[in-house]
Amino acid sequence: MVVATIPVDLHNPGQVFACLGFVEATEALLGEARGGFDWNSLNEVQFCLASSGNENPVGHVLRFLDSASVKSVVPTDSDNSTEKWKVDTTTESMQPSMFPFPEPASPATLPARLEDDAGHIIEINYWGDATRRDNVKFWAGAGGYPGAGLARDALDLLRGRVMDFVSDPFALTARQDSSFRFDWRRDYVPIDAGFSPNAHSDVAMQGHPVVELLAAIGMTNARPLRRDKLEYTYAVAGTTDANLYPLVFLRAALGAQQPLFPGMPLRRFRMKLDWPGQENQARCITNVIEEPMT
Repeated sequence: MVVATIPVDLHNPGQVFACLGFVEATEALLGEARGGFDWNSLNEVQFCLASSGNENPVGHVLRFLDSASVKSVVPTDSDNSTEKWKVDTTTESMQPSMFPFPEPASPATLPARLEDDAGHIIEINYWGDATRRDNVKFWAGAGGYPGAGLARDALDLLRGRVMDFVSDPFALTARQDSSFRFDWRRDYVPIDAGFSPNAHSDVAMQGHPVVELLAAIGMTNARPLRRDKLEYTYAVAGTTDANLYPLVFLRAALGAQQPLFPGMPLRRFRMKLDWPGQENQARCITNVIEEPMT
């Protein structure tokens, strides 16, 4: 078993969600994934990731992203499609009742499927799961732009570059016009910033496509705890004596308010959001504070 470490900013929710995405992807690609946050150093928090086999799991996940393509998924007999946005649509041979959530009325929130040439598959569909739990959908999708399109765009931005960032994948930056809005380093509220970069052709917003894509994967089976439309809390589980946690514990810890069991180090953060444009459309993260554990 190989243990890989990467730096992470616990005050950046997107990076925390992306760490969970690394574990989800590692479980799907290699199996026996484990992870945990090491904050013993005063200078830098590290996320630790392990899996079965002898390969660096961080590098393996990034290699998958470097070669993966994206398709949207529809149930049998559906008329929905993302072809308009040049994203292929594949029909899943299953009854609509077996689809991960009720088929949406528009293609904007169809599930996305990442797949490489070897047939490895990772699904992204958190944005459609609103019937059972909060869907953590911060992007609005102007003109019906689909989540599968956002995933495709993020892959295009990291392709051919991402393997240079195995030791620090969240540092990869690129000009990013739209995103899932998980990494707040790219976002802004115009009234607070004093101007809108969209109105200036010489201003390019730098995004973090690895964070955005892996955070979307991380939301597959976990959620931060929603307080209201503009406030969430999330928690991270610390490593204990170099022991790492199975995926099920990391999923549960994200929305936890107390340690899942005695002796589990847990830190909790509150993130606040605002409307960068019209109310009740897109949301962006504006502030994150750590809360004391009681």
